[in-house]
This record gives sequence, C-alpha cells and structure tokens, in this order.
Amino acid sequence: MVRIGYTMMTEQAGPRELVEHVVGAERAGFDFSVTSDHYFPWLAEQGHSPYAWSVLGAAAQATSRIPLMTYVTCPTMRYHPAVVAQKAATMQLLSGGRFRLGLGSGENLNEHVVGPGWPAAHVRLEMLEEAVEIIRGLFEGRSVNHHGRYFDVENARLWDLPADPPPIGIAVSGDKSCDLAGRLADLVIAIEPERELLDAFDRAGGDGKPRVGQLPVCYDPDRDAAVKRAHEQFRWSAGGWKVNAELPGPASFDQAAQHVRPEDVAQSVPCGDDVEVFVDAVRPFVEAGFTEVALVQVGGQHQEPFLEWAQSTLLPALRELGTDGAAG
Repeated sequence: MVRIGYTMMTEQAGPRELVEHVVGAERAGFDFSVTSDHYFPWLAEQGHSPYAWSVLGAAAQATSRIPLMTYVTCPTMRYHPAVVAQKAATMQLLSGGRFRLGLGSGENLNEHVVGPGWPAAHVRLEMLEEAVEIIRGLFEGRSVNHHGRYFDVENARLWDLPADPPPIGIAVSGDKSCDLAGRLADLVIAIEPERELLDAFDRAGGDGKPRVGQLPVCYDPDRDAAVKRAHEQFRWSAGGWKVNAELPGPASFDQAAQHVRPEDVAQSVPCGDDVEVFVDAVRPFVEAGFTEVALVQVGGQHQEPFLEWAQSTLLPALRELGTDGAAG
C-alpha cells in the first residue's frame, strides 16, 4: 500500500500557518510530511518563503506522530554541508527520530542569494556528492577534516547526535543523479512518475530502498475556481526541471510561463473534488514503483478544507492503490 504524505509548501504560507497545517495533516491521517526549503517563492502570487528549518523545529514540537522531511535541501551553496548535518541531527533529536534529510542539487532561484554564481549541472552534482560525504562523516560521530574540490571542513564534530542519524534522500532527474542516489542515498526522491528513474536508481544500488514522489493537487468544490488557482500559483511548473533549475527569480518564472493556459495546468494538476480524478493522478506513481507520494494542495489559504476532504474521502480512496492491482 502506498504511503500518502502532506507537503508544507513554504512558498505559499507563513510559518505559523505551515505548522498549523501539518498539525491538521497529522490529525487527518497522512502517513508522512515533507517541507520545501526555499528563499524565494516560484511566483509573486504565492507570496511567502519563511525559513524551512525553523518551521520544521516548530512542527517537531507541535506534532507527535507524523514523520518530517526536507523536500529538498541544497547542501552546497546557501548552506554549507557541515551546517546541514548539524541542523538535520538536531531535527532528528527534536522529532524523536521522525526526520529524514532530503537533499538535491538546488535551483538558481534559491541559491543565487549568497552570490557565488550558478554552476553547470554536472558541477552541482559533483558538489552534492562531496557534501553527502561530509554529512555522512559527521553523522557517524567523527571529527571531520576535509579539504576537497568544493568544500573545506576544519575539525568539525556534532556534539548532539541521535543514536539513529536521519536517513538521507537524494532527488533525481536523470542517469547521473540516479547513479549518485543509488550509491549514497537511503531513499530516492523524484517528482515525475518515471519508472526509468527508479530502474536507474536500482542498478546503482538502490534496490529495495524507499522511493518518494510528489504531486500538486488543487481541491475545491468549484472546479473552475480550482483551475484558476492552480494556474495562478503553479503555472511555473510547466517549464520542467531543466528550465526551472536555471531561472533566477519569480519574475523570470512569470515570464517563462506567460503562454501557459489554465487548461494546460489542469492537465497535470488534478483540480476540483472528483476523488477519482485525484486517484488517477496518483496511480502512475504507484505503477512506476513509488512507495510514497506527497501531495501539495495548491493555495495557502485552502489547506483546511482540503485536509477535511482528505480525511473523509481522499485518503480512504488512495489507501486502495497498490491493493487493487494498480502497482502491477
């Protein structure tokens, strides 16, 4: 049975609201939660971008059951990997062992703020691999001295270290990132239901490890209102990750998406309140072999009605996926 998660999307709600939402998600029965880690929203219409790690710390204290996870943190530019290791270890302690550290190679949108320039994709993956090596060493309780191609660490050690360090997930989008994840990650993260990505992950050593996907949805009893809101706040997603990783700010995403129509967004974001439409959108992830899918409800002011509907209608329907032959 696929596990269904809830996304605290920091780009569309303030910090207090995000914590209230994940408390509601726990109450509604979601199996896990994930949190984006942004400095900017994708679009000005989304209107928010609080510091994800403060939100996570508050969420760890406000909840008792639901697992927490970054989806995803870039540990190479805005944050030094030694600092990411300390933050993640602290989160694992605060949450009582409910935290997973999702990592990725980042987007220009968020990482440009510290001014290092934006490297080519292959360089970003090399940086990510070196960062994971540093984080793993610190998670093992060692004093780490590291002088690598991209990072220096001088006599670092984590003094508050959980007995079980957070599992590390790595986001993938192609063969090189799948190879990296298969070798170094405890789980894989992807936003497209592509079996080829999971097969490449398995070939590199990921066989049997969890695989986590993510899907935006827009619940509203008025489907037209849902489509309008999805277009307003999620039209940026039509560009694909090769484009989205490169653009530097919300104005760039607005410009890139100027020809994206509401009906274009509705083809990839299930809208309205027809539960079968939502189930059909999740099904490709299950058929591809994903073990977990985190839903993103579009619209920061529309979380409470979504959570109520999810508890009564959506989650029971999604629980059937994987038990009715949908996974093959």
